[in-house]
Amino acid sequence: MTNAIGLETYIVLTKVVTLLAGGFVTLLAGRAYLRTASPALRALVVGLGLVTAGGLLGGAVHQLAGLGIVGGVAIQSTFTAAGFLVLAYSLYARHADDDRTGTASPT
Repeated sequence: MTNAIGLETYIVLTKVVTLLAGGFVTLLAGRAYLRTASPALRALVVGLGLVTAGGLLGGAVHQLAGLGIVGGVAIQSTFTAAGFLVLAYSLYARHADDDRTGTASPT
């Protein structure tokens, strides 16, 4: 039983670190979006936010709502998958206001 309590504490601590780091990276991406108004950066913020929120919600459901670890993992996995799909969109999709041709221009 002691090992299970230690493992649960470790999981909670790693969730806190993930929330802080993910929140910070999302904040930085959000600031970059506000400076540039780039649709790709907006999608990046949404994707990072989904991945971060999934970790928080999965842990909260397990710890506070008593859904169980399987329910928490299912919620976290759903948010992570959705977040990575949005991240892929932010990196791959071409936007109407993107006038770059993929070649470097002289400065």
